[in-house]
Amino acid sequence: MESIRNIAIIAHVDHGKTTLVDKIMYHCQLFRDNENTGDLILDNNDLERERGITITSKNVSVVYKGTKINIIDTPGHADFGGEVERVLNMADGVCLLVDAFEGPMPQTRFVLQKALDLGLKPCVVINKVDKENCTPEEVHEKVFDLMFELGAEEWQLDFPTVYGSAKNNWMSDHWENVTDNVEALLDMVLENVPAPKVSEGTPQMLITSLDFSAFTGRIAIGRLERGVLKEGMPISLCKRDGVIIKSRIKELHTFEGLGRKKVQEVVAGDICAIIGVEGFEIGDTIADFENPEPLQTIAIDEPTMSMLFTINDSPFFGKEGKFVTSRHIRDRLNKELEKNLAMKLGETDSADKFMVFGRGVLHLSVLIETMRREGYELQIGQPQVIIKEIDGKKCEPIEELTIDLPETLSGRAVEFVTMRKGEMLSMETKGERMIVKFNIPSRGIIGLRNQLLTATAGEAIMAHRFIGYEPYKGEISGRNKGSLISMEKGKAIPYSIDKLQDRGKFFVEPNAEIYEGQVIGENSRGDDMCVNVTKEKKQSNVRSSGNDEKARIIPPIIFSLEEALEYIQKDEYVEVTPKSIRLRKIYLTETDRKRFKF
Repeated sequence: MESIRNIAIIAHVDHGKTTLVDKIMYHCQLFRDNENTGDLILDNNDLERERGITITSKNVSVVYKGTKINIIDTPGHADFGGEVERVLNMADGVCLLVDAFEGPMPQTRFVLQKALDLGLKPCVVINKVDKENCTPEEVHEKVFDLMFELGAEEWQLDFPTVYGSAKNNWMSDHWENVTDNVEALLDMVLENVPAPKVSEGTPQMLITSLDFSAFTGRIAIGRLERGVLKEGMPISLCKRDGVIIKSRIKELHTFEGLGRKKVQEVVAGDICAIIGVEGFEIGDTIADFENPEPLQTIAIDEPTMSMLFTINDSPFFGKEGKFVTSRHIRDRLNKELEKNLAMKLGETDSADKFMVFGRGVLHLSVLIETMRREGYELQIGQPQVIIKEIDGKKCEPIEELTIDLPETLSGRAVEFVTMRKGEMLSMETKGERMIVKFNIPSRGIIGLRNQLLTATAGEAIMAHRFIGYEPYKGEISGRNKGSLISMEKGKAIPYSIDKLQDRGKFFVEPNAEIYEGQVIGENSRGDDMCVNVTKEKKQSNVRSSGNDEKARIIPPIIFSLEEALEYIQKDEYVEVTPKSIRLRKIYLTETDRKRFKF
């Protein structure tokens, strides 16, 4: 047992977790010398690579000085907190990564709290010490203060620290002492992270993660707490609700490098994957066949936001996607529920509409983007926060928001956040930048990023984390500009767009196909306006001088999926297909909109 260590790497988004795992894998010679596997090896799906963030946690194992180290790379975004909570159950220690310039950020606090509550030993890595103006010693003090504030015990406060730069492949015990490898970090893990504690008794394993293979079906992943599991052995599956199902293990795998290796038996303390057990969910226990003893299941934070998913019923439905019916969408959402713990699905009064609950706009937009790439067409309503009644009072979710922006622009940020019922907690200067902290209702964060980025010319960096429910703060004014709505179905003619440009900004390109009721732009005033952009220029042979200037068209505003979701009003949908994202009114004709006014 002495030869296994299980560690999770936790940090705020973009502090360098996945890069560090790359360097550890290279150092432990997982690859042949002539094999160039690039960077961010564990971010293996397209969405993770495009956005440069980790979305699902991954396992990898390396051997260092004869010890097998199982490393779990976790996501850094608060919206994927459900992933972090469940995988920490597999670890005995955590590597807390902190940026030497930024110091502990909101997300650092969130994941560190979870790790300390589980009684894990923290090891601190102060990364990016080659940045300008960075203060490694001050950051070390701040990490200590943060742990103390979060109620760490004495043995947790006595944490070891290494300094270095994962990108430049070095770690050492002092930030001025540059080395040429990451051995200092691996030695710290071997010395300080305890070997897994193994108690005597029958087998027990909590399923904390799952995988899927087209050949063998669903695969249960977790850490064996005690006992031994063998191939072909009969076991009991203890469900969350107390039901016990008898089953049998077909195959056992342990993690080796980036892949898995088939083994005959697994001893307690190691992380393994089990094939052949049917009908399990995350949080169930695999236990002894005759005397099953279940372990405590995983508690997951509640979702704070909901969105309405519905079938695509616009005039362009079925042109680009393969899966368009409500049955397809329901099956796909149910499949997602199996592995996405922080997501919930609610029924509505219509068979075509589904309420999907999640942690935030990013959490749900990643699901929508994945479905879109798989060939689904669907429409999404405006994101709504979940309001609860606590002790007879109407309460809403509140988040802690941190904005990092140039000092000269900090006034605008404060103004925007206070308009959205935010309260300022602190302001601190770092070099030429200002870091401002607020408490703000979750409702106020929807659409805030767009406004901030426009006002600060793209300089602002926002991070937020859910704190809890507080009494309702009152109405927040939404978007103050109306929509430009197409009156006709057809092509957007450049001549018409040119003549209407003083009415507002357009979202569609010249010659794009549009339909009646589609939102094609933003009105410069507060009310909605119907416009006809399918009108062509009349061709007559009467000429008058000065009438034939060229059409000068301002480039349209193209929304990303999150921006579109944050932009729409109550009476609008975002139509998502594999090739396009369109905005539309729920009621396409003007008479319907007047009749069913929201």
